Amino acid sequence: MEIQPTRYHLESCLTHREFEDTGWLMADPQDTAPSLIRSIYHKKQIEFKDSSYGLYKFADWLPITRTLKGSCAPVTYKSVGLADKLGLKNLYITFSGWWPEIGATMRTCSFKETEAYSVCGRLTANNRRVLVVASAGNTARAFAQVCSDNNIPLVIAIPEDNLNALWFKEKLNNCVKVICSPKGSDYYDAIALAAKLNASDMFMEEGGAKNVARRDGMATTVLSAAQFIGRIPDAYFQAVGSGTGTIAAYEANIRLINDGRFGQNIMKLIPSQNVPFTPMYDAWKAGSRDLLPMDENEGRSKALQIKAPVLSNRKPPYSIIGGLYDALVASGGDFQKVTNGELTEACEMFEELEGSDIYSAAGVAVVSLIKALEQGQVSPEQTIMLNITGGGEKRFKKEFDCINAYADLILSPECSTTEIVEKVTALF
Repeated sequence: MEIQPTRYHLESCLTHREFEDTGWLMADPQDTAPSLIRSIYHKKQIEFKDSSYGLYKFADWLPITRTLKGSCAPVTYKSVGLADKLGLKNLYITFSGWWPEIGATMRTCSFKETEAYSVCGRLTANNRRVLVVASAGNTARAFAQVCSDNNIPLVIAIPEDNLNALWFKEKLNNCVKVICSPKGSDYYDAIALAAKLNASDMFMEEGGAKNVARRDGMATTVLSAAQFIGRIPDAYFQAVGSGTGTIAAYEANIRLINDGRFGQNIMKLIPSQNVPFTPMYDAWKAGSRDLLPMDENEGRSKALQIKAPVLSNRKPPYSIIGGLYDALVASGGDFQKVTNGELTEACEMFEELEGSDIYSAAGVAVVSLIKALEQGQVSPEQTIMLNITGGGEKRFKKEFDCINAYADLILSPECSTTEIVEKVTALF
């Protein structure tokens, strides 16, 4: 269904200067220090459309120029099984993935679809440049699916070791190309590869956390919860690699306060990381705005040890103005860390009690909720939102014969910019 382009402008988190979005802006051109920018929507009170609009039921608060086909919104429901197990009276689960019985039909089984449909919806229909997305796995799959379905030229940069994350119900459209950093590399190496590619005018940086469309797409999880519950939750739980989803949750919270119909409270944000890769947890517990020093080889080694590899961003938007540190401070939030063994048990428990398999990262969030309760960070009476960022993959693969994508090119990020650009350009 077609929707008129959303009316919005942008604001610097550093200076609060408001300005127009003149195109694919990722920062305020007048900022004197690194800072995120935010969308300011002309419609202060959101009008929720029906579910036939998919993700675009939240279009009033998405910075889009058009709608794309195939989207699904996150689904919120009140937990019974897990809530009873934990002694919680008001536990609400926002689920992104494949669970048709509750209305969740995300074919990539991840909330990264919320980012992809928003970011690609921000692109104008006459855009001719090739979008470049670096990913550890789920983001790559989501963007590949959305761009393939809607004929949007795309290059995915992903570590070769994570290539098994690129599975699909159908073969990808030829407009999507996959380039990999070699075996033994990590997400940061894929980011470095993408950065060199973006030196060419033929390609355009997707932007990650700097892209307001990515954050506002992820923010639809909180909009889903607020619509279902009728109020802003008291606390919010999510596993994080970059922390972008938790930043987005805080920004959605502020918009809901300004809306005036959902309460005036700030949710307590409690993100979590997978041991031993816990750079943001470590910085937060040390009271540091800056990430603590980590040797590149140490970071790569720790990233390869975690069971939730999508949580392995070595350069997250934690310290930047408007980033995760600021959101945690503003919300009175805290951090949790979770071991591989703990998340495995949590995934099994969730499937038994709630009825759907979930991703390892979502298992990290479940454990963080349990620990927060034990430590008194939240109470059993509070209204709690648990963001289950991905699930149903095991079921989806049983129901459909999936196809794995392959690498069109394997390139070292140490290759020259010229070589990388030339080789990838030749794919098109």
